[in-house]
Amino acid sequence: MKKNFRMVTMAYLILLAGTLGAGLYAGIVVAPVTFHTEQWLGGEVLSHYQEGLIMTQNFVRLSYLVNFMLIAVAFYEGYKYKKFERDTITQVATFFVFATGLLFSQYYLPDILNMQMAGEVMTKSAAFINTHKGSEINFKIFSLALLVLIVRNMQKACK
Repeated sequence: MKKNFRMVTMAYLILLAGTLGAGLYAGIVVAPVTFHTEQWLGGEVLSHYQEGLIMTQNFVRLSYLVNFMLIAVAFYEGYKYKKFERDTITQVATFFVFATGLLFSQYYLPDILNMQMAGEVMTKSAAFINTHKGSEINFKIFSLALLVLIVRNMQKACK
């Protein structure tokens, strides 16, 4: 592997791992703290709706990173595909990263934002609950596919 491409590969892997880490941190650490502010502030200061608004802003900012990462994945994996350095596992993982990343940033997040703008009553509706559950499942698939993509690219880079 040429030195310049090796550097690009390292930067690519760092970007993928950083995105995975940011997503996991948001879901595992930030969400539980945000949705249980009464434990940290000594009483109920914020309503569940207000906590949801705060959490949504965290995910809006995460979507910027996800979109940037999707562009990098398109260029890097597209280049590797064009050079005939492809395998089925990487292609499937790339597809799932793309599909779920776009669903997260372009479908679920705008839908949740629109429902939140409709008010607190809308966030208690079945439509919101189902959309939110779908976004959680989507992000879990995204994280798993991203992990597979990282591992496969690391295996190839270490040959």
